[in-house]
Amino acid sequence: MSVDASAGPVVLYDGVCKFCNRSVKFILRVDKKGVFRYAALDSAFAIEALKKEEPTDSGILLYKGKIYRESDVLPHILLILGGWWKPLAWLILIFPRFIRDNVYRWIARNRYKWFGKYDSCPIPKPEWKERFIK
Repeated sequence: MSVDASAGPVVLYDGVCKFCNRSVKFILRVDKKGVFRYAALDSAFAIEALKKEEPTDSGILLYKGKIYRESDVLPHILLILGGWWKPLAWLILIFPRFIRDNVYRWIARNRYKWFGKYDSCPIPKPEWKERFIK
């Protein structure tokens, strides 16, 4: 199983993280064209896609053959969404990466404490199910 760069962006997320799941639901709601696909970080797809990468427990964006990590994920998702999301992406990207990454890591370290954790990855709504990769 390989990452098909022509298949559109894929968001890899921590399936048991409540914050991560809320973030995926937000993207699903605003992505009216259905451009994004999703896979949990512990899915067969994500494991295969990241087999040559360092292990991670936080979100990743796969897009056009590139792997976006940490604080590059959100602004690139916003850029792909387009419209009025683009200025917000550029506003985020104004900040130096070391600052953005430190903020990202601080949130990532505390996400379970602040937002909670599921026992297992929730099942998506039936209308969204085809956008998830196993």
